[in-house]
Amino acid sequence: MDEVMRSPLALFPPPYNALLPLDPDEGFPRRIEMLRGSALVWRLGQNQSHCLFRRVTRRPPGLPLIVVLPEASAIPAIEPFALAVAEEARPQSVLPHHPTLLPEELVTLLRSEPEDLAGEFLDFLRWRGFRLDQETRRLIRVTVELSAELRTLSALARGVYMSRRALGRRFKKRGLPVPSHWLQFCRLLRVVIRLQRSRASVFEVACSLGYPDGFTMSNQMNRLVGIRPSEARDRLGWEWFVESWLRQEAGTGGLGRGLPEWRSAIANQTR
Repeated sequence: MDEVMRSPLALFPPPYNALLPLDPDEGFPRRIEMLRGSALVWRLGQNQSHCLFRRVTRRPPGLPLIVVLPEASAIPAIEPFALAVAEEARPQSVLPHHPTLLPEELVTLLRSEPEDLAGEFLDFLRWRGFRLDQETRRLIRVTVELSAELRTLSALARGVYMSRRALGRRFKKRGLPVPSHWLQFCRLLRVVIRLQRSRASVFEVACSLGYPDGFTMSNQMNRLVGIRPSEARDRLGWEWFVESWLRQEAGTGGLGRGLPEWRSAIANQTR
């Protein structure tokens, strides 16, 4: 733990029993699959640098950031830096000073459901490099919100007051996955969040969210995202699940303009 305390950065990977210190010059694992369910923990202090800031803002997509503030007496000295971190590094959580970070506390954070799932989802897409016009953002937001109760594309089209054909044309024109995939994925995203927050069986969670059984839901998750429910339950958080879906869509041609290049996307948002 002392080694972790001396390092400003640490990874918190499955099975979530220890923080693994990262040397400030050490690179992240290149294979995104190795980071599924991991979180990056950054202890802010007085000896912060632009290079460290740049490294955190360019962390691999799908890796949530947990920021830990220094002691109250040290905050005034780093206040401008801390504000830049909050605005540009997109932390999932900002914690007050903790002399010792307990794994179970971090697990609770990773399991927490966003208060505004649709808003957080859209914010992730923006952070990921997707430039969406206001009307498309509205359609995606409504899709996320209605996914709690809708099951079919026809119902979704009625919910956004458009025909299925018009809705499909809008998404295709912008190089986005087809509307049915958005609805299916949003339903699966709710499954993942509930699996991680509940001890209920896969069958119980699937049925509670409108699937006929766990087998049907599992097959749809594997087909659309390339992930099985058991992995989704054991690897906490939701950002990695979104990233896995986007990569799956890109690999099957579902993203007409391809997946935005990550470093370019971040470079356009950082100072």
